[in-house]
Amino acid sequence: MAYELHYWPTIQGRGEFVRLALEAAGAPYIDIARGDEADKQGVPALMRALADKRERHLPFAPPFLKDGDYVIGQTAAILQYLAPTLKLVGRNEQARTWSLQVQLTIADMVDEAHDAHHPVSSSLYYEDQKPEALRRASFFCRERMPKFMQWFERILVQNPAGPRHLVAGRLSYPDLSLFQLVEGLRYAFPKASERVLSRTPHVRELQARVAALPRVAAYLASERRIPFNQQGLFRHYPELDDA
Repeated sequence: MAYELHYWPTIQGRGEFVRLALEAAGAPYIDIARGDEADKQGVPALMRALADKRERHLPFAPPFLKDGDYVIGQTAAILQYLAPTLKLVGRNEQARTWSLQVQLTIADMVDEAHDAHHPVSSSLYYEDQKPEALRRASFFCRERMPKFMQWFERILVQNPAGPRHLVAGRLSYPDLSLFQLVEGLRYAFPKASERVLSRTPHVRELQARVAALPRVAAYLASERRIPFNQQGLFRHYPELDDA
């Protein structure tokens, strides 16, 4: 049975971290909101699922995943649930816990990248908060981005199994998520991110290795990969890049 991924159909967003795991593992899944309404899919199906009064474990917002009768919300929780089946996490509890910790740190940085262009409220347009965004982006590019990326670099260097992966000696879901984070930063802050990546070579090499994985490369070249755009988490405003 195919997994059912529920996320907005026109942006990568937080759903992309789940898509990458499914694609890298070659797992069958249906991207519900991108399907045909005639097949009881599309955005109406997503909205019906969010409003389902029969669901005891109702997700707060997309992304959420359906696996039969089981519903899981929150990106990190979805990945933690999928990873053992997709063979994207170690078998022991320490590896699983460490993988989740790294994933949650990636999620923290994703939130900060989003808040660089929407520092006051997500319900306001960027144009309504440009002065605040300029100030927030300056701190993000000069302080927060280097701090996060240097931490990822450090755990790669200190990995007892070698610096090719974040956790142990094989591909795991945090590797895929760090790839997506770097891709997003390069789109949103090309100048600032390249400066930071020049000082974090192992992060840069990991990003390139993930991009070259056959299933990931095929996905990136396909129509299933939604391009970055100005409605997603990562948005490019030149005035905020290296502000």
